[in-house]
Amino acid sequence: MRIAIIAAMPGELRPLVRGWRRERVNARGARMWKVARGEDIWIAACAGMGAEAARRAFALAESDGALDLVLSVGWAGSIHAGAKAGSVQVPTFVIDARTGERVSLTDGKRKWGLVTTARVADAGEKRRLAATYQNAVLVDMEAAAVARMAEIRGIPLLCVKGVSDGINAELPDFNLFIDANGQMRLARFLIYVAARPKYWSALMHLGRCSARAAENMRDLILEFMKEKDAEKLIATGSL
Repeated sequence: MRIAIIAAMPGELRPLVRGWRRERVNARGARMWKVARGEDIWIAACAGMGAEAARRAFALAESDGALDLVLSVGWAGSIHAGAKAGSVQVPTFVIDARTGERVSLTDGKRKWGLVTTARVADAGEKRRLAATYQNAVLVDMEAAAVARMAEIRGIPLLCVKGVSDGINAELPDFNLFIDANGQMRLARFLIYVAARPKYWSALMHLGRCSARAAENMRDLILEFMKEKDAEKLIATGSL
């Protein structure tokens, strides 16, 4: 099997792909790693935040051949008090907030999901999403695009998300620092927050939770790689 792991940022994949073969980097920030496990080829790719970047990462992952399974992975914000920062969650459906399209990932009884938006959601937007979408507990910027591409190709999709920030986290407006390719303008962001100490504590907490979430995603994906038991993976989660 050829199995793709599609993320947004290298930091989401770094604990997982340590020791994998790095394949390529291009001018727009896309990266890809591969590893062989038995008869399977695992491909991890990222290209930035947002739907367009997710489509580029997907195209990169399938550039050497058709895929048999896709995992949409990465950081997500909590829109439910039970989805704690640092935890790993496995949504069972994905909703595109722009179109209302919903993709179900399982026929099982466990029904809770993830909403994909075009922008990083602040605390107010998280509360609005929670009130609007029943049984949704997470928000991200890529999963719906990955789900749509997998659905078009008839490829099974699973979703593994590490919670980077809680529902009430008060953080800077990251949207101001994301470029057209979905990459973070880090230098500008650091200059901005250096002059605003009110964000320092929250950002340090975000960093710690994001690191822990990436490690938890790695652990869960490595466990999945042993058996490729989709229903067992879907049954995983803290809620």
